[in-house]
Amino acid sequence: MSKEITARSQDYSQWYNDLIIKGELADYSAVRGCMVIKPYGFTLWENMRDQLDRMFKATGHVNAYFPLFVPKSLFEAEEKNAEGFAKECAIVTHYRLKSDPEHKGKLIVDPEAKLEEELVVRPTSEAIIWNTYKTWIQSYRDLPILVNQWANVVRWEMRTRLFLRTAEFLWQEGHTAHSTSEEAVEETVKMLNVYAEFVENWMALPVVKGIKTPNERFAGAVDTYCIEALMQDGKALQAGTSHFLGQNFAKAFNVQFLNKDNKLEYVWATSWGVSTRLIGALVMAHSDDEGLVLPPKIAPLQVVIIPIYKGDEQKVLIDVKVKELIRELKDKGVSVKYDDNDNSRPGWKFAEYEKKGVPIRIAIGARDIANNTVEVARRDTREKQTMPMDNLSDQITGLLDQIQQEMYNRAKKYQEEHITPANNWDEFVKLLDEKGGFVSAHWDGTDETELQIKELTKATIRCIPLEGIEEEGKCILTGKPSRKRVLFAQAY
Repeated sequence: MSKEITARSQDYSQWYNDLIIKGELADYSAVRGCMVIKPYGFTLWENMRDQLDRMFKATGHVNAYFPLFVPKSLFEAEEKNAEGFAKECAIVTHYRLKSDPEHKGKLIVDPEAKLEEELVVRPTSEAIIWNTYKTWIQSYRDLPILVNQWANVVRWEMRTRLFLRTAEFLWQEGHTAHSTSEEAVEETVKMLNVYAEFVENWMALPVVKGIKTPNERFAGAVDTYCIEALMQDGKALQAGTSHFLGQNFAKAFNVQFLNKDNKLEYVWATSWGVSTRLIGALVMAHSDDEGLVLPPKIAPLQVVIIPIYKGDEQKVLIDVKVKELIRELKDKGVSVKYDDNDNSRPGWKFAEYEKKGVPIRIAIGARDIANNTVEVARRDTREKQTMPMDNLSDQITGLLDQIQQEMYNRAKKYQEEHITPANNWDEFVKLLDEKGGFVSAHWDGTDETELQIKELTKATIRCIPLEGIEEEGKCILTGKPSRKRVLFAQAY
C-alpha cells in the first residue's frame, strides 16, 4: 500500500480524501466548502458530461442556459420547493463595495447599493425556468419543451466533502414541459433509464432503480424516481434523480396552454439531474488502497506508455515503435500518453499512474524490442502480462473492454451480496451494524415509522424498488401490515 494513502480498513473517510488529493482530481480552495477541480479531475468530468450530453440529445433534448440568480419573489412562488431549499440558500443583497474610511485598503458593502429585490443564487433552477416558460408556451403546438442545461449551483452546506457535498458543484438539470400527465411521467422514467444506462455501462457501477418515499422526494415534486448505488463501505449513494413535478410549477407560475379543444390547461412538468457527485461515487465504488481505479470508458487517460532504456541509442529505437503504436491506438479512439520524461525513474512513474487509476500501463525496453513484446499491466487487478507487438493496438482495445466489463461484474457481485432481507427488528439492526449495504425490509408506509427508524439507526429508505414484487409482510418496527419490501441503508 502507498504510504501516502490511508488504508480503507483504517479510516475510510481519510482514504477517500487521500485518493481525491493524491490522484489529482481536486483540491481544497480558499472558499470554505468549495473545491478546485484539477485538470485531471475535470477531464474525467468532461468525459462523463460529454457522454451524457450525447445520450440527452439522442432522446430529443437540447441545451440552453438560464441565469445564476433567481429573484426571491420567483423563488418563493412554489412554496414546497422554496421551503425545501430555504436553509441552503445564498442571498445577494448588495451590488457594490466601497473603500472603508476607517481602514485603508479595506472594502465595505456600500449601504446605498442595496438591491431592490434580493437574489437567490440558484440551488436549483425550476423557478427561473418556469417563469421563462410562461412566455414560451401558449398552445399545445409549443409542447413538449425538452431543455437541459449544464451549470453550477450553490447549496450552502455546513459539513462538506470533496465531490460528495460541496457548497458549489457542477451538474446538469433537465426541465421539460408536456401537454399530458402521461407524457410527463413517460419522460421522467425515460431519463431515469438514461441515467441508469450511463452509470452501469460507462461508470461500471450497478444501480437499483426506484421511487423515493414522500419524506425523501424532491421539494415540489409529485414523485421522485432515483438510482441508488452501493459504495465499498456498505453505504448507499444517490447517483441520480428524475422528478415528475405534476402541474405544481405550472400553477405557481401560471403556465397554461390552449389544448386541441381550445381550452386552457396547466402544463405538466419534469426535472432531472446528476452532478459531480458521480465522481465521488466512482472513486468509492472501485478504488483500492494503492489509489484510484477508473473504468476505461471514462478514464481521463486510458493507456500510458513508459520507456525503459539506457542511453540515447536505445531511446531512439523505442521511440520509433511507440510512435507507431500511439498512432494506431489514437485511430481506435484510445487516449494514450507516452511518458518519456527523463526527470523521473520508471518505478516512480509506475506508482504515480497507478495512483491516478490509468487502466493500462505499457512498459517497453530494448530487450522487449528484441523479443518483439511489451509488458502490459492492468490497474484494476494489478496483473501483468507479456504481449506480442504484432496487432498490439487490437489487443489493448480488447483488454480495455475486458477491464470495463470485469469492473462492472465485481461491483455487481458486491451489490448482490449486500442486498439482504430482514424479517424482524433485531435482524434489521444487526445487518446494518455488522454488514451494511441495502437491507430489504417491510415498512408500514407511514412517515412516522420512517423517521423513527432513521432516528434509531441512521438508516433511511433509499427507494421503493421499481422491480420489487408484491409480498405480504409485517413492518419491521411496528408489526403493521405491509405489501412490499423497501430498501433501507445508511447513506452519503
